Amino acid sequence: MKFRIAAFADEAASDLNGQIASMKKNGIKLLEIRGVDGENVADLSKQKAGEIRKRLDDEGIGVWSIGSPFGKIGIGDDFASHLDSFKHTLETAYILGCRHFRLFSFYGTSDTAPVLERLADFIDAAKGSGIILCHENEKGIYGDTADKCLEIHKSLPQLRAIFDPANFIQCGQETKAAWDMLSPYVEYMHIKDALADGSVVPAGKGDGELGYLLGRYKGDVLTVEPHLSVFNGLEELEAGQRSQIVKYAYPDSQTAFSAAVDALKELIGG
Repeated sequence: MKFRIAAFADEAASDLNGQIASMKKNGIKLLEIRGVDGENVADLSKQKAGEIRKRLDDEGIGVWSIGSPFGKIGIGDDFASHLDSFKHTLETAYILGCRHFRLFSFYGTSDTAPVLERLADFIDAAKGSGIILCHENEKGIYGDTADKCLEIHKSLPQLRAIFDPANFIQCGQETKAAWDMLSPYVEYMHIKDALADGSVVPAGKGDGELGYLLGRYKGDVLTVEPHLSVFNGLEELEAGQRSQIVKYAYPDSQTAFSAAVDALKELIGG
C-alpha cells in the first residue's frame, strides 16, 4: 500500500479499549488522538498520557498527530490561558511520541493581523520541541478557504497544512483549485468527503475529488475522519423502503468508522 492510514478513532469509540479494538479490526496502526475516555487530548494529565502511551505501545499502535482544539476559539477570547494549555499539550505530544500537532486559526475575524500574531505565538512556543504544527482548513475559522490558508502559510511558512476536502466543500471551495494553491504546504490530509449540500459521505462518494487529490499527494499518511451519520433506527427503516436521505447512515459508530476506512482503502487500492 502506498499510504499509511491513521484515524480519529474516537469516532469509533469514546474509550481507549474501544478505539484500539476498532483500529485493530480495520488494520490501522496510527492514531490521531483527539478524545480518550471522555477527556479531550488538551486536558490529559501527564500521568494519563503516559498510561495511554504504554497501552498503545503494547498494542503496536503509534500516535501520528495531536488532534487538538487550539485556535478554535474566538479571536477576542482569553488567549493567554489558551496558550498555556497549548504548551501543556506540547508536553503531552512528547509523552505520546508524536511529532504532528493539528490547530486552527480562530473564529470571529476577517482581520489577518491578530490571527497571524496568535499563530506566531503557537510557533514560538513549539520551537525546539520537534513538533510540526499543522493548520486545518475548518469551516467558519479565519483560514477556511484556500486564499485565506495561502495567506497564512506564506506569512508563516513554519506552519504546515492539513488538507481537508470536505471542509473546503462545505465552504463552497472547489478542491482542485484549493489543492493547486496549497499543495506546497500540505503536510498530510484528513480523509473526509462531502456533497454540495455539506453532508459528509464516504471517501470518493462526494464532490471532494479525492481520486484527483490522492494522485497528487506527496505524503504517505492519510487520517480517516469519518463524520458519518449514525442512525439508530436504520435497521427498522431498511425493513421497509429505504430512503436516499439515509444512504450513508449507519447503525452504530463502529460500523460508520469501518465504512469510512473501507471507502478510503477502495480508493487507494488497499
